[in-house]
Amino acid sequence: MAPSSYQPPTRGDKADTATYSQTVESNLAHSQSTVAKLLEGKGDAIFSVRPGDTIGHVVGVLKEKRIGAVVVTDQNGTLQGILSERDIVRRMADTPGQTLPQQVEALMTKSVRTCTPEDTLTDVLKTMTEGRFRHMPVVKDGNLCGMITIGDVVNFRLRELEYEALRMKQMIVG
Repeated sequence: MAPSSYQPPTRGDKADTATYSQTVESNLAHSQSTVAKLLEGKGDAIFSVRPGDTIGHVVGVLKEKRIGAVVVTDQNGTLQGILSERDIVRRMADTPGQTLPQQVEALMTKSVRTCTPEDTLTDVLKTMTEGRFRHMPVVKDGNLCGMITIGDVVNFRLRELEYEALRMKQMIVG
């Protein structure tokens, strides 16, 4: 029997295998991920305080819940502001030893940038990066429905990329 020579696979050898091309839609699919999709996995827990609460109380909430910011709401749950660890640390530098008894409304950011569940994560990330803040309340129909962080957005996107890489690998191998 004569030895056979190597022949590379040709197009007809795998006629039943589909091929995949990159498209604008596939390349930009991640930009279509929304805040709602992120909240599905994260949950919609919101930790809030009142404008009249003390900074000492807020520090306790931040520590207990292991979070970096709280929303400030009135008795009806309406957003009044946001207060972060950074806000507190800056005030501590200005009023050493006198910060914890101060009221939340004296430190909170009153002009709060919010997003909606329908907003894309790309847009939210851009807003947070340009505004140099890390926490953003999510509002739907005028009501608070969640809180996201820049870390949430980045981690969500990393998981998407890992999933996309796994899918590509399976398409190549399979």
